Amino acid sequence: MLHVKTFSFNLLQENTYVVYDDTNECVIIDCGAYYQEERDALVNFINEHQLKPVHLLCTHGHFDHNFGINTVFDTWGLKPEISADDEWLITDIPGQFQAMAGIKLNLSFPEPGHYFANDEVIRFGTHQFKLLRTPGHTPGGVSFWCEEEKVVFTGDTLFRMSIGRTDFERGSYTDIMHSLQHVLAALPADTKVYTGHGPQSTIGDEQQYNPYMNA
Repeated sequence: MLHVKTFSFNLLQENTYVVYDDTNECVIIDCGAYYQEERDALVNFINEHQLKPVHLLCTHGHFDHNFGINTVFDTWGLKPEISADDEWLITDIPGQFQAMAGIKLNLSFPEPGHYFANDEVIRFGTHQFKLLRTPGHTPGGVSFWCEEEKVVFTGDTLFRMSIGRTDFERGSYTDIMHSLQHVLAALPADTKVYTGHGPQSTIGDEQQYNPYMNA
């Protein structure tokens, strides 16, 4: 059985996920912990549940989804795993933050430790994620799909009744529409969607009510 712990972190209320099964191996998805109390909450949850982090997964390279990757690296030695198409973002988290907030970020961050292959399968415990290429919000956007448990982690590609912005640098409305209508829409309707911000949904609900899924 798959267990999902959701944290809402930082000034943009980004969703960070700790996903684990009965083996106690876990993956951390989009570690956006910014404030010290958020970093402590993540570490304490993992330690209290006696979990063993084995992957630090990134749906994309924006700063709000990666503020906490240094804490994960410092605590467990894991480097971020991301699409090579978003290397330019995740290697400049301070620059991104200063451009948006006008605040200098005096933190250092680990370099990516792994770039996803097109047919990547990410294994932990007795489960696995299939990598889905879902660009548009960023050129390297990906989603993580567990077919067995019927869950998908979509980052900022798909929100409940909405989608991620495409007006940021190197965003593409054409690409995100393809990701929505030809990649995510192809998943089973009862697949639970864990989004990058906001509440959960299902593929079926999004197909029925989200205009972008059927435009």
